[in-house]
Amino acid sequence: MSEFFGDWHALLVLLLAGVIPNQIWRMLGLWLGGGLDEGSDLLMWVKAVATAILAGVIAQILVQPPGALASVPGFLRYGALVVGFAAFMLTRRSIFAGVLCGEIFMLTGRWFLG
Repeated sequence: MSEFFGDWHALLVLLLAGVIPNQIWRMLGLWLGGGLDEGSDLLMWVKAVATAILAGVIAQILVQPPGALASVPGFLRYGALVVGFAAFMLTRRSIFAGVLCGEIFMLTGRWFLG
């Protein structure tokens, strides 16, 4: 079993340095945000900022694709954007559905192109 997991010391360091500090902030956010109204101005602002950040990342990936994505033709990247936006609008503005449909379109197109 040690061949599969490798050095258990590295896993322990990963757990202590990566997972535990992250979970502390998640639990604190859950505790502090538990009583907030979902329609409050603060949460609407947070949602707007998160959506703007996602839009900026998508725009940057379309215009200057990094790494292996640079080998995907532009028409396929922009087609995925159109499909993702259509899915976003058809699913009552679900960001998850839009990103998922766009990704599926791009992966399927890339698979067909070889």
